[in-house]
Amino acid sequence: MNSTAQVLADFRSQVTQLLQEREKEWEASRKLVEAKQLTATLKRLIEEAHRVDLPVIIRDAITVALGNSEAASIQNLPGPRLKELTGLPPTKAVRALCVWFGVIDGPVLRWPVASLQSEMVETFAHSFSNPFDLLLEADVASLLDLGAGDLSFATELVEQYVVPLHQRQRELILHTLDRLQPGSKLGGPLHPERERLNGLRSRTGLSFQFYGNQDMYDLGSLDQTGKLAPRYTIATCWAPATPTFAYEPTRLSDQIITQELHRTKGTFRHTHFSGEPALEVQHGDRALLFPPWKFEIRGPLALLDLLARRGLLCVLGAVDTQVFWETLAQLLDDVRYRPNNQPFTSDNLPVVFGEIFERLSRLAIGETLLLSDCGPLRREIPRVLPLLPTQAPSYRFRSIQIRRGAVFPGIPASSTARRFSDMVEESPPWMLILVPE
Repeated sequence: MNSTAQVLADFRSQVTQLLQEREKEWEASRKLVEAKQLTATLKRLIEEAHRVDLPVIIRDAITVALGNSEAASIQNLPGPRLKELTGLPPTKAVRALCVWFGVIDGPVLRWPVASLQSEMVETFAHSFSNPFDLLLEADVASLLDLGAGDLSFATELVEQYVVPLHQRQRELILHTLDRLQPGSKLGGPLHPERERLNGLRSRTGLSFQFYGNQDMYDLGSLDQTGKLAPRYTIATCWAPATPTFAYEPTRLSDQIITQELHRTKGTFRHTHFSGEPALEVQHGDRALLFPPWKFEIRGPLALLDLLARRGLLCVLGAVDTQVFWETLAQLLDDVRYRPNNQPFTSDNLPVVFGEIFERLSRLAIGETLLLSDCGPLRREIPRVLPLLPTQAPSYRFRSIQIRRGAVFPGIPASSTARRFSDMVEESPPWMLILVPE
C-alpha cells in the first residue's frame, strides 16, 4: 500500500472508530446535511480541515470531496472521493466529517458540568495528594488544558485515567488548546506529533479535542459553537509562559516591562521566517526566532481569571521562579506584595515578601503548604477579562496549595515539567493548586 493510500486508510479507520462512540453526535448531524444547511456545513468543514493539524493529503482530499463548499446538493458531491475518505456514501460521509470535526450544534454539545460545590472541592484538595484524582471522584470527568503544547500532559492524563473511568462506565472529556499555528516552522518541539494527536482522537472512552492556533483569551467562537464547556472539573496550565505571565501589567507600566524585556532577553524585532510572522531576539551573538506573540504580556491576573472561570479546581504546574512570585503577589491580601513599577529580582524578593519568602524557600522538593498559613489570601482579586453578565468585578480563591517541584509520583505532567531536572541553571519550579470560591 503506497503512502497516500495508507494515510487515507488510517483516516477511515479513525472515523469509523469515532462514530462507534458518538451516537448522539451522529444523530444530531442529520440536520446539518439538510438542503437549507448544506452549503454552510460544507464551508465549516473545509474551514476546520484547514484550521486543525491534518496531513496535507487528508486536508486536500476533504476540500475536493466537499466540492470546495460550492455544491448545492449532496448529489453534486463526488461520491467516490467521499467514500475513499470515510468508507461511507455521500450523505453519511458528510455527517461523519461533521462528527469528526466536532461541528455539531445544539444540546448534544452542551457539555455536562460537575455538580461539586467549592467546599467539596476544597475538602478533596486537602485530602488527596494528586489533584487530578478529582476526575475519579466528580460526577463529570472533564479537564481543560490551556497551552497544551506537544500534548504530553494530555497523553499522560489519558493513560492514567481513561481505563479506570471506563471501568466505571464514564468518559473522560479532555479539551486542549494552544496558540501555536499547526504546521508552523516556529515552536519546534512544542508542536504535537500527528501520531499522538490521532491516537488521542481515536481513543476509546475519551472525548478529546485539540484547538491549535487558538489564543486562550479569544474563546468566543468556540463557546458560541458549543465546542467548549462553560466550566470544567479541572482547568490546568503547565509551564505558564515567560515572559507572557512573568510581568503583571496592573503593577508594572509598559515602559518598565519593555525595559525589563530588553535587559533580560536582549534586543528584539518583528520579522518574517519562511513566509510567516516571527519575533527575532538577539541573545548574545545568536539570533533566536519565536512566534510573533512571544513577548505579548498578559500577566498572572489574566491567567488566574481565566482558570477561575473555567475550572472548579485549577492547577498550575511547573511554574518557573519569575512567574511564581509575580503570581503569588496577586494571591496575597497585603498590597505591600504588589509594589508599583518595581520588577521583582533575586535581590528584592526577600525584602518584599519577607518571612513568606524565607518559609517558601525552605520548602523541600515534594513538600506542600497552604498559602493561608503564610498570610491572608486576597479577598477581592480584580477580574481583568471582560465581565460576563452575571459576574462580579472581583473573585477569590478559598484555598491555595503550593508544592515545590516539577514532577511528583503518580501525577501526570508535561514534557516541559519533566525536563526541569536537566535544567541545571533553573531553580526548582512550583505547583499551585487553587480552588475558586
